Amino acid sequence: MGDTLRPDLELIAQLIPQNSRVLDLGCGDGELLQLLMGKGCTGTGVEIEPAALVQALRSGVNVIDLDLNTQLGEFADDSYDVVVLSRTLQNVHKPRDVLEQISRIAVHCVVSMPNFAHWSGRARLLTGRMPMSKDLPYPWYDTPNLHYTSLKDLEPLFRSLDLQIDRCIPLNARGEAHVLGNAAANMFASSAVYLLHAQR
Repeated sequence: MGDTLRPDLELIAQLIPQNSRVLDLGCGDGELLQLLMGKGCTGTGVEIEPAALVQALRSGVNVIDLDLNTQLGEFADDSYDVVVLSRTLQNVHKPRDVLEQISRIAVHCVVSMPNFAHWSGRARLLTGRMPMSKDLPYPWYDTPNLHYTSLKDLEPLFRSLDLQIDRCIPLNARGEAHVLGNAAANMFASSAVYLLHAQR
């Protein structure tokens, strides 16, 4: 694990209890799972990008190549304690279907998302340009993001799926916790981390 660990991953790791069984969907190079191993957690990463998958394997992370859009049925009900979906929900074809699957796989989940309604993106739209920022670094023609949402629009989706929001932690552009109320977070948070649990 290098010195460039994303600050939001450190925060996510703090939200996960010791010795948890963790499924990290869209795990990238596996740095979150590496960090969690230090807390006695066991887990599995899922990654479809070949270079990231190889890097995770080289780092000693248990990772498998599955398509989140179609293959989450491979995981049994309650087979993990926590599912993590970090900066990945906006990239899947049907976010609602993926959230339904993860609430079946584990009672608890951690979801992080960039905030597409951040003030800087709104200001850029007023100039006639598509938003770009540290959290949204891709030009419109080369982005993996399929869905764009504000935090204000994301939270009703969670509630419609009986996913209770235990905590919402707004983050600034550096990925650090940012103390904001709900209304201010939708304008000033660059992204947010949600700790959720499935009401069954």
